[in-house]
Amino acid sequence: MDLDVLSTPGHLISLAARGFVRLSEARLKPLGFGVGHLPVLVALRDGRASTQRDLARFAKIEQPPMAQMLARMERDGLIRREPDPGDGRSSRITLTKVAEARLPDAIATLLQGNREVLRGFTDDEAALLVDLLKRLIANLDRVANADPACGSLPRARST
Repeated sequence: MDLDVLSTPGHLISLAARGFVRLSEARLKPLGFGVGHLPVLVALRDGRASTQRDLARFAKIEQPPMAQMLARMERDGLIRREPDPGDGRSSRITLTKVAEARLPDAIATLLQGNREVLRGFTDDEAALLVDLLKRLIANLDRVANADPACGSLPRARST
């Protein structure tokens, strides 16, 4: 069966992702956050990462863009860096009180947006969509990790 390229899962998921980003950016901006901040904020809050390298790995982005984002977040008073006592070349990154105070509202805002865009889906359909997307992401990570052309891409984190 020959699919119309605009009806392929990759294209439709890309459209959906861009829609989520537009919606989320508009709603997070008044809170002083961007969509890219959320993996960093959650990883720091939950103790899953505390260094630039770990945050880049967690967010699945390269270190240079992570460094730029962290510099902006530090400038905006969302994070602070302190020397790592165990590694003089590294810094420990923590959330500021401002970020900690705003984060629950940001998460609630994102969850509300998800509820709104999933209106009309049953709970089972929404759960199935999440399961399918997780499987798709795992497959994308597996293929990218096995493809030499994707060698410079960040490796997936174990979940």
